Amino acid sequence: MSEYKSIKGKTVQYLGTDPSETSTEGQVWYNSTAGAFKSAVAIDAWSSGAPLITARRNMAASSSASQTAAIVFGGAPSTPTIVANTEEYNGSGWSTGGDLNTARRDFAGAGTQTATLAFGGGTPPAQSLTEEYNGTSWTEVNDLNTARANLGGCGSQTAALAFAGPPSRTITESWDGTSWTEVNDLNTGRSNAGGIGSQTAALAVAGGPGTATESWDGTSWTTVASYSTPRGEGTGEAGSQTAGLLYAGTPNTTNTEAYDGTSWSEVANRALDKSEIGYGGSQTAALACGGNPVVANTEEYNNSAIVITAAAWASGGNLNTSRVVGGGSGVSETDVLAFGGDNGPSRVANTEEYNGASWSNGGSMGTARSVIGSASQGPTNAGLGFAGYNGGGKNNTEEYNGTSWTASGNYGISKYVVEGFGTQTAAVGVGGVPSANSVFEYDGSTWSSATAYPISTGGSNACGTETAGIVVGGGPSYVATANEYDGSTWTSTGSLNTPKAQHGTAGIQTLALIFGGRNTTNLNSTEEYDGTSFSTSVSLATARGNGGSGGTASAAVYGGGGTNSSPSSTAVTEEFTGETSALNVETLTTS
Repeated sequence: MSEYKSIKGKTVQYLGTDPSETSTEGQVWYNSTAGAFKSAVAIDAWSSGAPLITARRNMAASSSASQTAAIVFGGAPSTPTIVANTEEYNGSGWSTGGDLNTARRDFAGAGTQTATLAFGGGTPPAQSLTEEYNGTSWTEVNDLNTARANLGGCGSQTAALAFAGPPSRTITESWDGTSWTEVNDLNTGRSNAGGIGSQTAALAVAGGPGTATESWDGTSWTTVASYSTPRGEGTGEAGSQTAGLLYAGTPNTTNTEAYDGTSWSEVANRALDKSEIGYGGSQTAALACGGNPVVANTEEYNNSAIVITAAAWASGGNLNTSRVVGGGSGVSETDVLAFGGDNGPSRVANTEEYNGASWSNGGSMGTARSVIGSASQGPTNAGLGFAGYNGGGKNNTEEYNGTSWTASGNYGISKYVVEGFGTQTAAVGVGGVPSANSVFEYDGSTWSSATAYPISTGGSNACGTETAGIVVGGGPSYVATANEYDGSTWTSTGSLNTPKAQHGTAGIQTLALIFGGRNTTNLNSTEEYDGTSFSTSVSLATARGNGGSGGTASAAVYGGGGTNSSPSSTAVTEEFTGETSALNVETLTTS
């Protein structure tokens, strides 16, 4: 009998705690604390990801793009609407890319996120258009020889393959980076086909009839093993000719199958039964998004010893007093402050402290007011509230010590809808009504005028410190603008994917979370900022704006605010937990 060492080249380790490194996959160790043999075992599973910015179906994608650098473009948010939108996925969320020159649906793609090829499709009618994407913008290049929609495609931007299309076409064309050339036909005509692989080593799947797969060797097509679940159209594909993944399709199915170069085998099912989706990735790390019926949902497939727990908003303890347009601050999910606001009939002075599970009442402010500014990084024992509204703009400043509020130096001007960031002893106030681009800095006792904000705004939100802050969005025209502050100057940075005002924020200048808010109606969308650009994240359960917020980009709290229901003011609290991963450790047993 073979020994473990002769098979794996290692002896069984004697450990007090389980390892966390992915390199331990397949290894066996003895956990002396648990008194058991254990191993890191790979599993395959789909998990939820951040939603698309624009819900749609019939979009194009590339099966060659990776799960952490995917791209989708075009498609149909509804019938008969078609769009030119491009969205890019970074493994955590979606961000806006450059628009196609021609909006269309039911077309094919090839390449990577920064070097993409789009071809064919319908506007309607069927098109022969080809466009190239460089990571920023699309350029029209030479057309297909045969105009068609519902075609299959794969390969790279400079070496792609296009095939099939209605009515059950067998036509195949090869792209050399400059022009399309007709090559040998498929053996069986298909409409709505899917493609996996490269220009010289490809698979043609779906589109009917039956479950036949054809393999391309650079010269001709050969019929190979069939997959088990019939899929007429709208499939998702990922991987290569010898390690492919096939999922979704019409009739809508959750079934996922993997191909090893010889045969197909069923693996983990998706949660959503959709067709006409966006896709991409590898056999062990794939992506699915959107689909029919129209949704914005994203799912990730992973075959790995690492178990991924998706980011999520979850219910927290309700505020004791429902309120809207109050102040909020905090640098931890277990140390958040909410104060002031409006509960419908009147402005309130109430203060509440959150410990990660429930809110408790603290000392009341000296002056009740709403739309109040706050130092975003202020914990429950060092809060700062300034300006606000109660029958008119206010210039009051108050400091909180964990028990009571104390008046301090007046704000630079009586106003409301002011946004703030920083701490109790080093804060910045931005915009508001009136004087919507004024900025003032606080040193712990007095306010002084500082460099004006680049635009006139009210209802923006902010986070960070006095010398490393960021202000995002704003009204009244709902902008997507974001600007960073270094203590003296403002610098424009990436824009929100959805313009909004009156939203919540958490985090710091280089890693922030933006959630909820308004854009003609209250929103539930969330976006993450990485110091350069914004991408989508998981949505709030309750759409609302003007709530109190605090925490970090991976552990945030949003309490209260105004909803789309009547009465608008709410006490609802939600907690955000960022995506986590852990080694899948299993205890070995005998039977």
